[in-house]
Amino acid sequence: MRRDTFRELTPLSDALDLCREQLGTRRTESEGMPLSGAVGRVLAATVWADGPLPHFPRSTMDGYAVRAADTFSASPSAPAILQLVGSILIGQVPDFVLQAGQVAEIPTGGMLPAGADAVLMLEYAEQISDATVQAARPVAPGQNVQKMGEDMPAGAEALPAGTRLTSADIALLAALGQTDVEVCRRPRVGIVSTGDEIVPIASQPAPAQTRDANAYGLAALCGQSGGEPLLLGIVPDEAEALRRVAAEALDHCDVLAISGGSSAGARDITLEALQQLGAPGVFVDGIALRPGKPTIIASCQGKLAFGLPGHPVSALIVFHRLVRPVLSWLTGSEPRDLSLTARTTRNIPSRPGYTEYVRIRLYQENNDWLAEPLFGKSASVASLAGADGMIEIPAGMEGIVAGDQVDVILWSRA
Repeated sequence: MRRDTFRELTPLSDALDLCREQLGTRRTESEGMPLSGAVGRVLAATVWADGPLPHFPRSTMDGYAVRAADTFSASPSAPAILQLVGSILIGQVPDFVLQAGQVAEIPTGGMLPAGADAVLMLEYAEQISDATVQAARPVAPGQNVQKMGEDMPAGAEALPAGTRLTSADIALLAALGQTDVEVCRRPRVGIVSTGDEIVPIASQPAPAQTRDANAYGLAALCGQSGGEPLLLGIVPDEAEALRRVAAEALDHCDVLAISGGSSAGARDITLEALQQLGAPGVFVDGIALRPGKPTIIASCQGKLAFGLPGHPVSALIVFHRLVRPVLSWLTGSEPRDLSLTARTTRNIPSRPGYTEYVRIRLYQENNDWLAEPLFGKSASVASLAGADGMIEIPAGMEGIVAGDQVDVILWSRA
C-alpha cells in the first residue's frame, strides 16, 4: 500500500481524545504487592484510614507540657512560676494527670499527659530548681502540639484510587499500617522495530545499516512511564511478517509500539499490517506534530497500536506525548508532566498548524533558569541525549522570541 501524500492531519489533542475514546473503560487488572516495592505504582483501590493519625496527642517541640491558661500572663519581666512534676519519656504513656500550675518535661514526639493542652518551648523556659520552671512567654491552647487525628481522622480517605505512589505516599501508607497495597498491573507494551537496515545493538553495522537504538530508548521511556516493555525484535520490511509479529504481540500485550515503516512512500508497511489486524483498524493516519508527522494509530482487538516514526527523536517524542498518556489511562491515573519555567536564550521558529516540540538544554544564570534550544535533526540521537527536556509550541503560534518565559517539560517524569 502506497501513500504518496498524507490525508488531512489529525491535531495532537484530537489524537489523544480518540485514543481515550478507543480505550473506553479498559483497565489493567489489580495485583497485591508489598508496600516496600510499590513506589511508582498506581493504586487500584482507595485506601482509607482505619484509625486516627496520629493516634495520640504529641509534642512537636522539645520543651514542657503545660496547661496553656497557666502561661497567659507570662512575660520576660514577669515569668509564670510553674511546678515541675515529672519527665515524659519518648514512646511511653504518662502515668499522671497535669494539674493547674504544673508542667512536665517532654521531648519532640512525646505523648502529652492528660490535662496538658500545649507545649512551652525550651527557649522560653528556665528550670530554676529541681521542682520549679519559669515561663517567659505565653502559649496558646494547641501550640506546639499535634492533636490526635489532626493529620488524618479515622475513616478519612488517605489516598484515592489512581494515585501514582510517591515516596511521601509510601510513608503515609506505612504510618497507617499498610504492609501491602493493591496496585494496577503495569501495562505491557510490545516494542517492535522494522527496517531491513536495522541490526541488533551488539552487531557491528555494515555501511547503510543502523543499530536498533529505538527499541532500547522506547523501552526505557516505557519503564519510566509506568509500563512493562517487551522487546519483540526486528522485523524486515515485509507487511505480512510485521502482521504476524503484531498479531502475536497483541495476544499478550496491552499496547503495541512499532517504530519505523511509517514514513510516506513505498516502504510504508505499518499501515498495511495494522489494517489487517481487526476492526476498527487505523483511525489516525498522520498527526499535525513536529517531529512525528507520519504517526499511525490503530485499534486492533480492542487494544491500541502505534506506528511510530523511525527517527529516534521523533519516536521518543511521539511515545512521550501519545503512548505515555495511554499507559496512565490504562491504570486509571492521569498523566502529569514534571516541568519548570525558564527563559529562552534564542528565537525559536515554528511552522503554523503543527504542534511542535523543541529539545531544550537547561542551565542557571543569576538564579534564573535559561532554556537553550537544540536544533538537531530528528535522526540525531546525541542531541536528544543532551537535552534536559522539551518545550511545546502550540499549533496556533508562529514561534517563540528570545527571552520569553516557557514551560520546559522535563524528561524524567513518569
